Order: sequence, then C-alpha cells, then structure tokens
Amino acid sequence: MKNKTARLKSARKIRSKIVTSDKHRLTVYKTTMHTYVQLFSPSGEIVTSACTLEKSILKDKVHTGNIETAKIIGKVIAERAIEKNITEVAFDRSGFNYHGRVKALAESARENGLKF
Repeated sequence: MKNKTARLKSARKIRSKIVTSDKHRLTVYKTTMHTYVQLFSPSGEIVTSACTLEKSILKDKVHTGNIETAKIIGKVIAERAIEKNITEVAFDRSGFNYHGRVKALAESARENGLKF
C-alpha cells in the first residue's frame, strides 16, 4: 500500500504540471497483465484510447504484460492520434517509473509520429 500511495502522489504532481500546459495528455496505466493508454484533450475528454484487451490489436498474443506488446500499443495510439490531427502531446506516466513497458511505449509512440 505504501508504494501505491507514493506512486499516486507522484502522479498528482506530474498531472498538475501537465494540465496547466494546455496540451493533449497521453496517459499510461499498467497492471501486471495489461497496459492501457488514453489520450485526453486539454478539457479532460477522452479523444482516443488503446489497450492490450483489444482483440484487433493483439491477435495471437498470450502474454500481454511485456515490452513487445507495449511497443505495439505505442504504435497504435500514435496512429490513432495522428488520424485525429494530434501530433504534440504531454506524456503522463501516472507515477510509474520511466523504464520497461512505459519507456518502450513512449519510444514507440515517438517513432510513429508523436512529439512529447
């Protein structure tokens, strides 16, 4: 419980700085099994999202909580954002450390056209 409280405290600090920037916010949430990504408008509405639960994204994957699937999700969210004419976003890692799946997702989104 102590770790979750620290992560949420960090997330609040990060989010408060992002909200004042008036950019679209790319938010990542991860569990041991899945990775979820949402793109919020500056007003707080969800523009698009992607996650490892979508059958169309991960057809034959059995293990969804790894770096390979995070790269796929990063590519998908970047493509969906560009379809909506969004190229510049603020990356909200929700208090998670920037390594592993979070880092892979961010790098994949950058490679596919998002700027943050």
